[in-house]
Amino acid sequence: MSDGQVEEQTVSLVDVLQEDEELEEEASAVLAGSDSDHCSYPQGYVKRQALYACHTCTPKGGEAAGVCLACSYKCHEGHHLYELYTKRSFRCDCGNRKFSELQCKLFPEKEDVNLQNNYSQNFFGVYCTCSRPYPDPDDQVEDEMIQCVVCEDWLHGRHLGSEVPDCVELQEMICEACMNKNTFLWTYAAHLAVPGTGVQVKEKTEADESNTTKEEKDDDVIEPSCKRSREEAEPSCRLKELQASDQKRVQSGAVFWPSGWRSNLCSCSACKERLSEGGVSFLTDESDTVLAYENKGKTNEQTATGNDPLMSALDNLNRVQQLEIIHGYNDMKTELKDFLQRFAAEGKVVTPDDIRQFFEQQQSRKRQRADAGNFFST
Repeated sequence: MSDGQVEEQTVSLVDVLQEDEELEEEASAVLAGSDSDHCSYPQGYVKRQALYACHTCTPKGGEAAGVCLACSYKCHEGHHLYELYTKRSFRCDCGNRKFSELQCKLFPEKEDVNLQNNYSQNFFGVYCTCSRPYPDPDDQVEDEMIQCVVCEDWLHGRHLGSEVPDCVELQEMICEACMNKNTFLWTYAAHLAVPGTGVQVKEKTEADESNTTKEEKDDDVIEPSCKRSREEAEPSCRLKELQASDQKRVQSGAVFWPSGWRSNLCSCSACKERLSEGGVSFLTDESDTVLAYENKGKTNEQTATGNDPLMSALDNLNRVQQLEIIHGYNDMKTELKDFLQRFAAEGKVVTPDDIRQFFEQQQSRKRQRADAGNFFST
């Protein structure tokens, strides 16, 4: 084998390792933001955390319940779990009144119910407006699932009623149902949302011109100083300014929002009250976003692990050793993928003991190969 061929494969190994590292970071971003060893119940209603629903303990027809990451490992090992990704403002239910035959092993002293928790069809393993499971064995159409940032349900891209934009992972989506429940969001959508179909510019009529002239004249009227001081103390309402604009949007389909759009929402007292009444005050909080949670998880993971020793050691190996690593790494990667797919098919959570058993089997096979005779490259 020529040096050029060896070098090409060495570079491809680095690329593979970096790609796998990125995939691992994406997965750990969801889990690293949550505690895998301690029940989150003592923390109260956690701002955002990874959650699971146990079909074994709370089957469909019963009361919906959610358990934290640690309880999914320690209390529900081997159970049929639904992975809910992350939910906001949720307190772990594990072992409370909803679990008639299970006591939490990590924090059994729980109240009967968590009254402030919000539940949805997701807790019974179905998603979207079509109320189907994911993955769906009866659905052969490849389609991505996108989470609404308000109701936090997951919807198929083809069921959103609007076109899915590029770089959707960097954007937030609000489904049509949630937009219609909070109709003031349509005004913001016409100005702040990701450009797409449905934006219109309203043509001015003679009546509009007349009203504009009248408003300009009214502005010339000198108001009493006490009234002016009260108005100056209260910031102007941005929502009203946008409502007066000619730019409108067709009010149908899901809406996608770019990064940072929340900071452009009006924060006057009337708008704060409107957000509170709709139960969507979290929309003004940038740290509420899933992206902020994932970034926190990635930071926690990087702090815990430091530099990757495998990537550092690779530079110190000769090319023959690097080629040997290629074959061993690819074999292990294939076997690990097959191993994890069995858990995914059965809806089970992979525990540390499962991973430990996998690598013990790998070590056993390695010893068997060594006993059969070593192969040395020259």
